[in-house]
Amino acid sequence: MENRRFYSGVLNHCYQRTADNGVLFYTDLDHLIHFTYYCLAARKYGITVFALCQMPDHIHDSVVAQDLSDLSAFKREVNSRFSRDYNSFTGRCGPLFESPFGSAPKRGDKAARSNIVYVGNNPVERHLCAKAKDYRWNYLAYGISRNPFSERRTLRQSRPVLKRALVEIQSFFCSGKPINYSALSRLMSPLDSAEKDILADSIVSTYNVIDYDRAAALFGGFDNMLIAMNSTTGSEYDIKEVFTGRRDSFYKEMNDILLNKGLLTEIHALPGLPYADRKRLFPILRRWSNAPSAQIEKYLHLSAR
Repeated sequence: MENRRFYSGVLNHCYQRTADNGVLFYTDLDHLIHFTYYCLAARKYGITVFALCQMPDHIHDSVVAQDLSDLSAFKREVNSRFSRDYNSFTGRCGPLFESPFGSAPKRGDKAARSNIVYVGNNPVERHLCAKAKDYRWNYLAYGISRNPFSERRTLRQSRPVLKRALVEIQSFFCSGKPINYSALSRLMSPLDSAEKDILADSIVSTYNVIDYDRAAALFGGFDNMLIAMNSTTGSEYDIKEVFTGRRDSFYKEMNDILLNKGLLTEIHALPGLPYADRKRLFPILRRWSNAPSAQIEKYLHLSAR
């Protein structure tokens, strides 16, 4: 940690992957729960968030902290609290995240702009969407709407199960609590797909700490920031990413195969399966999916680092 480059008040590009370089976010549940832990910790440690992107197997964020100790404490708290909840829910054990996290300071507006474009465009580069704002988990769309991925519906128009879920989310937030796996699984269970999208948008908009105005100001406005992202995939030289496979959309394809063939009834059972059981799934996914072998190994947490 002593050798980490850091400048007070300067944008830092942070990078986090799993301890075994495997998949982390299997479903919307994972993204949402991690987001609530992340946002609460950012508030606690005074972290200004310019950009955040949760990819299937890693996380990027662009943040400003006044002290390295604040940045380190922020990352440590998010990782430890989310890891405990994730491991308890999935039945896995051991460290979830690689330690230490990666970071690189971005001194000057030009470097900061390039980094924000890179973070926002990560899902475009990995064929998860056509334009950066179309990806739910880089949270760009929430800079212009509180419900970008769901229909507008008043409480009066909602079913009682959705009303109760929305009220409970507000209660969690007002109490300064993250939404854990047991609570969100229970709230999502009786909802239809449209209601789940409404609840997801409500969670993001309620907890969201991303400072879109500060980020957009670097580009002369939010629309200009989106134009910059649509004009380039960006590049990053301080933190070297090693991509596996051609596209990350294969991870959802593998989810669907395991569920549709009845090999799993709940995808979150996968991380907690014994190694031998996960290995037995490899030839099935090799046969039925379009993913290359290395990407199947990441999905099943079989890859050696």
